[in-house]
Amino acid sequence: MDGEPGRDCPRCPRLAKWRDALRLQYPSWHNAPVPSFGPLSARLLIVGLAPGLRGANCTGRPFTGDYAGDLLYATLAKFGLAEGNYQARADDGLSLNQVRITNAVRCVPPENKPVPGEIAACRGFLQQELAQLPDLRAILALGQIAHQQVGAVLGVKRKDLPFRHGGITMVPRHQDRPPLIVAASYHCSRYNTNTGRLTTAMFEAAFTALLPLLA
Repeated sequence: MDGEPGRDCPRCPRLAKWRDALRLQYPSWHNAPVPSFGPLSARLLIVGLAPGLRGANCTGRPFTGDYAGDLLYATLAKFGLAEGNYQARADDGLSLNQVRITNAVRCVPPENKPVPGEIAACRGFLQQELAQLPDLRAILALGQIAHQQVGAVLGVKRKDLPFRHGGITMVPRHQDRPPLIVAASYHCSRYNTNTGRLTTAMFEAAFTALLPLLA
């Protein structure tokens, strides 16, 4: 069990059809479910929404090739969670320290808007992702949909896991394990930064509040 869908995953017919059309239009692009990035020894898992059309869907690495990645990877480097020179390519040699990145929906959706059935269909892959991270202490969900998907996987009711930028919730775990820390941030998309919903300072503040809890 590796938590990754196959290249031709058929679970979402609309996304599969869109993926096939993109393969014809852009044959050199990745155009497939985007695998997670980062070590399995990660203590922090970052969950985004879905691959961007000209970002991860093109490059094959989460948050790579568009503005959201520029902000995310610069922030990870600032906090010592990434090493190397991010160049918006999957082969730029960038590596992650104690952090892994995935998406709630693994395939690019038209207009960057997955529908509820597609979000639910991909939930099993996030469940597998969590199961294979033995040292996981925290999840940072970027955006409300990713946050709700995390809650669904963990079996936590929405009222008990409210979405609020910078919010942190402790989710109890079994087998005498410490609680899982679930943090929330607005998504680091260009739309959110252009409209002022999210600033670089706000995004960095979410990490400043979360990382000491992993010590």
